[in-house]
This record gives sequence, structure tokens and C-alpha cells, in this order.
Amino acid sequence: MSPVEPRAPLHPAVAATRVAVRRALSGAGSPLVSDGAAGSGVEPRVLVALSGGADSLALAAALAFEAPRAGWVAGAVIVDHGLQPESERIAAQAAAQATALGLAPAVVRRVSVVAEDDGPEAAARDARYAALAAVAEELGAALTLTAHTRDDQAEQVLLGIARGSGARSLAGIPPTRGIISRPFLDVSRQQTEDACAAQELTPWQDPHNADPRYTRVRVRSRILPLLEAELGPGVAAALARTAAQLREDADAFETMVAEQIEEIVEPAEAGIAVSVAALQANPAALRHRLIRRVAEAEFGSELSREHTLGIAALVTDWRGQGPIFVPGIRVTRVGGRVVMTRQLGSPRASDPRP
Repeated sequence: MSPVEPRAPLHPAVAATRVAVRRALSGAGSPLVSDGAAGSGVEPRVLVALSGGADSLALAAALAFEAPRAGWVAGAVIVDHGLQPESERIAAQAAAQATALGLAPAVVRRVSVVAEDDGPEAAARDARYAALAAVAEELGAALTLTAHTRDDQAEQVLLGIARGSGARSLAGIPPTRGIISRPFLDVSRQQTEDACAAQELTPWQDPHNADPRYTRVRVRSRILPLLEAELGPGVAAALARTAAQLREDADAFETMVAEQIEEIVEPAEAGIAVSVAALQANPAALRHRLIRRVAEAEFGSELSREHTLGIAALVTDWRGQGPIFVPGIRVTRVGGRVVMTRQLGSPRASDPRP
């Protein structure tokens, strides 16, 4: 009997990408869903959002390997934003790579990106997620994977710090949202590039990823390397850990707000009233969240920190001051209640400081 040839060890980056996908599929629940027939089931479908770049190509390869072993049928969605001169060819090439990996179907979906107040990046993102949701519904997919990496998470946290955002924003990119799952938030961008090289996959180099006109590109190419050089390696991983910890805190606060909100709010003429005593009884972090939740839920208004502090002063620093105006809302203290009423048109939001 001839000796069995030992298998070559799996490249560490390939192993890391496969383990991440395996965990995502396992965490998504049972691999079988009912097809309506008694005693039978069908394999659920999982899709990968594939641009052809190193991150998504490494994700597609890992999914192609792991999905059949976990009882899933895997396909791909390629969103053509039409923002590159040869976007149609690039999308077709990504679809061909998906097919070569064994992913089927490989759906190419062209979208129209209309930049509005939030800029072209936000418009492209909104169009992309709308396309992913539409294709998932059409194919009956239970899960869609996107290739956001640990480096993307670090960039998101830095951008949140620069904007002076709160814990929810600093919590970064969520690992899951609806049917969207992001297995690579603990995988580095370098690992995805190494995984592609080890599997002889040729990723597409998006020129937008090197364009310094985009804030995220400047963070990626200048700020993070500077932090790594000055503070030592591991900054991106540390920022990603910070995001995970803040996400736990934000989730806990949201649960506490949900438990209290019905008890402290009551209808008022043309608006809503919140108990001063209940707000006073809470620490500032929870009190501010309660105020913002009421403003958003009842009036669709997203309050800045300054507006939130102005309303909170009616609770903690009451000196008989008159009403204040925040976007779309008139806020005044009446006895033991803070009363919010809708403002149609004018007056404009005023400086909320007491």
C-alpha cells in the first residue's frame, strides 16, 4: 500500500476567512427550512455581496467552500453602481468569478445613484442595500453576507469620533442587521488580500479606494497608518474592540429606554408630556436617551446633543425659564411635566441653552 500524501497546510488567511463564514452560517440558525411539505425541508439560500475587490472576493471564496458543508445554497449579488467608466465590464467579471467559485446564481443588478444632501457615498450605499434586499427577496434568500472588515470598523469608529458622535455611532458597523451579516469584522483587510493571493484569485482594484477626495480614504491611507506608526501596531484591532464594547453598552441602554418609555410618557394637548420626576430619577446618560427617543418616536426629530441638553435643563436646572424650540418641537415645562408639542413651519429651532 502506497503511503498517503500529506495535505499541504491551509494558509492562515484562508483559514481565518473560512472560520468567520462558518460562524456566520452557524449563528444564522437551522440550515433547513420548511417548504410546506410534511416532513420535508429545503436548503436555505445565502447570498454574498460581491464587488470583485479583495474583501468581497475572499468572502465569496470562503462562502463557496463553507455553504455546502453547512447545508446552504450559495449565490452572489453584484451591484453595478454605474460610477466607473467600465462598471458593466467590472460587474460581469465579478459575476464570472462567482460562477467559477461555484456560486449560483450570480445576479448583476444595475442601480441608479442620485447624490443628495448626504453625498455620493451615502447615496451609493443606500442604492446598494436596496438592491441587495430586492435580490434577496426575489431569490428567497435567508441571509446576505457583506465583506466589511476589521479595518472598515476601525475607520468607522474614527469617523464617529471626529463627528463627536455618541455610543451608538461609535459602536460602528453592526455584525448583523436584519438578514445582513458581516462575518469579516474580526478579519483584517490584509488577511483578505492574503487569502485571495493564496487561492490565486485576482481582485479588482477600485480606484475610488485610493481617491483622497473621500474622507474614508484619507482615514484609511493617512490617519490609521499614522496612528499605527506613532502608537504601535494593533490600533485597528483596538478600535474594533472598542466598537464591540460600546455596542454592548448601547444595546443595554436601548433596552432600558424601551422598558421605561411607556411609563413616563403621557398624551398632552397637541403633543406629549414626560414626567420630570422620572427623568430626574435617571442618570444623565439614560435621561438624555429618553428625551431623544421621545423626540424621534413622537415627532420624527433627531436631536443634537445641544438640543438634548437644553431640554434636560428644564428638568435638572429649572429656574422658571420659558419654552425652547428644537427641530419641529416646542418644549416647555408645565408643573411636574416636560411638554413637547409639534411646530409646523416656523419658528425655527432656537439656541436650546437655558
